[in-house]
Amino acid sequence: MDGNNGDAMRLNLGCGSNKLKDWINVDKEPACAPDQVVDLEALPWPWAADSVDEVLFRHSLEHLGASTELYLAIFKELYRVCRDGAKVTVIVPHPRHNHFLDDPTHVRPVTPGGLEMFSQAKNREWKTLGAANTPLGTYLGIDFDIGKVSMAPDPYWGRKLQRGEITKEQLNEAALMYNNVVGAVTVVMHAVKPAGKGAKNAAAKPA
Repeated sequence: MDGNNGDAMRLNLGCGSNKLKDWINVDKEPACAPDQVVDLEALPWPWAADSVDEVLFRHSLEHLGASTELYLAIFKELYRVCRDGAKVTVIVPHPRHNHFLDDPTHVRPVTPGGLEMFSQAKNREWKTLGAANTPLGTYLGIDFDIGKVSMAPDPYWGRKLQRGEITKEQLNEAALMYNNVVGAVTVVMHAVKPAGKGAKNAAAKPA
């Protein structure tokens, strides 16, 4: 699907060998035989503004943007190609798991808290609270609403949970204290266009 004929365009970015049917599978390595060979760190991307309905980063975003400037530019480019309401799913290794630490091509940890910085709703909330969190959404003029966040435990801890040896609350506590408790994190976001639309809608409501 190319998105030029009214069809939904869905991008599987950094697909590697994980190809998805009815998606445009994208990778910079021709050896992966993607639908499109694209270096996601070479900007701009080859898709039109407001043309993409869904994006998947499955164990790929942690490979992108070693410098802060490039990482932020990638998010600006992601926002440019997304339509209003476009779904963006980010699946990454937990930064305190060996899956993340062992791979020398992993250039940065990606966390739910870090992705929240691209939400202008969160930026406004932090400003009201006087929090020191960096309001990247406001600074960059982009806006991603953070939806569902889920964590997949390492198999060892997952088996303990299934056997009833620990509760979900104890699993979450262990993840804050120890390495190799959570294997992967999934964050679902949606593009908000125009940026800051939520604040504008709230201001328009009668008191």
